[in-house]
Amino acid sequence: MSRPPINPEKSVAGIALDPQTLERVIPESRRPDGTVRKQIKIRPGFTPQEDVRRFRGTKQAQMDSSALPKGHIIGWAPPPKSTAPPAGSEGKALSKSAKKNAKRKEKREKEKVEAEAVPDNWDDEDEETKPAPPAATADKASFEQTPAPPAADDSNAADTTDSVLADDLEKLKVK
Repeated sequence: MSRPPINPEKSVAGIALDPQTLERVIPESRRPDGTVRKQIKIRPGFTPQEDVRRFRGTKQAQMDSSALPKGHIIGWAPPPKSTAPPAGSEGKALSKSAKKNAKRKEKREKEKVEAEAVPDNWDDEDEETKPAPPAATADKASFEQTPAPPAADDSNAADTTDSVLADDLEKLKVK
């Protein structure tokens, strides 16, 4: 047999099941002046008036479950909810605090993106004021090849762009 919970649920009248004795009791409580009310035992089978449910016949219960909410108009369906607000009404619909929160959220997202950005050259952070050595600029220039300007023939231009991208991908592959 499983044990009852330490903090049992109370009925509307305040009756709970005592975990030690498994009897129905009204637990002790503290009065506003600081004194303590004693715990009251409830006779088996007794149900106080507050806990008695209103009798509903089967047809009445069925009617209650299928009843429409108050103020409902038969045949009316609410408009579909869209996730995006309509254009133009975005600034008017937001309250002052909602606008502030939106700005804060955008700022946090922007800072997060900036923090996640990986620099091309880690040495640049340490030596921001000093000019970079010529070897580093040569490496960077060879890495960042710009495609030749497109010629009059469009198919040739697409081929050169694809070849440059393929060369860059080969350089980035880990072997």
